Amino acid sequence: MFASRTLFALSTLVVSAFGATYTQTDSHQGSGFLKSFTHQAIADPTHGRVNYVDQTTALAQNLTFSSGDHFVIRADDTTVLSASGPGRNSVRLQSNKQYTTHVTVWNIRHMPQGCATWPALWEVGADWPNQGEIDVLEGVNDQSPNQSTLHTSSGCSMPASRSQTGTSGSNNCDVAATNNAGCGVTANKANSYGPGFNNAGGGWYAMERTTSFIKVWFWSRTDGSVPSDVLNGATSINTDNWGTPYAFFPSQSCDLNSHFGEHNIIINLTLCGDWAGAVFNQDGCSGNCVGKHSRRAPPTWAHPLIATRLCIPDFVNNNPSAFTNAFFDIQWLKIYG
Repeated sequence: MFASRTLFALSTLVVSAFGATYTQTDSHQGSGFLKSFTHQAIADPTHGRVNYVDQTTALAQNLTFSSGDHFVIRADDTTVLSASGPGRNSVRLQSNKQYTTHVTVWNIRHMPQGCATWPALWEVGADWPNQGEIDVLEGVNDQSPNQSTLHTSSGCSMPASRSQTGTSGSNNCDVAATNNAGCGVTANKANSYGPGFNNAGGGWYAMERTTSFIKVWFWSRTDGSVPSDVLNGATSINTDNWGTPYAFFPSQSCDLNSHFGEHNIIINLTLCGDWAGAVFNQDGCSGNCVGKHSRRAPPTWAHPLIATRLCIPDFVNNNPSAFTNAFFDIQWLKIYG
């Protein structure tokens, strides 16, 4: 009896440590996103030149719409803005549900592209940065490849060497120590972001979060090695069959359980702002997209008054047609637990 109980206990430990099978808990497609996500009509925390609108406004202005298995959110691309008025109308969605241990699989046809664009798919806790942030898809000004990043409070770092195909930047996830940059990993595929992503017809992003690690994968639409459960949005998945992730964040030097709380899923598109504005000209874009604040290592200002005078992002104000391709087209989002 003792031996059988011991074997049972050991087998339970093995399953909990290595089991990677999950069952689908949520499936969002088309108009279903409107029932599961809320439009956040809030001031942009990253100081972008956007005006996040509520659902009624977004639907009326066709900034959010669905047709069959297409769910689209986009920025306004027709209005010339007044320098003294609010920013360009855009959309920020937040999931109504919160998640801890889970897997998300995104099937995306198109992501926002163009100078000044800063699109993101990410997850965040209510008490930032103490409950953490996970950026699954994020970038600016069409600069490939994609970057996946953790943002935390102090005491969370990543080992310099770990099992991933992407390239690590800073390994310190503490926002206070990294000027809010966190610990990012860039994907190893050029078509993981921007025009390259869109020209290939999009692809799939997947993120697995446990108390032991966080992993992110990407497969292009043209990739012949997409796992069948990812490809088909299966009701049951096994992440052990997905190969080496491009981003791997282990708990080796970071207690993920204490640094990451319950998360909402966010889909948003901002313009200019702390990151895209700070590197706008450096990324080959013409015009002015500079903001006063910076999340991602901006230029060092000679004098604060200069920063204030350069704060008006004329590119966003005067070039609505530059945002014709600034939209997400999401085929579906599947969530597993």
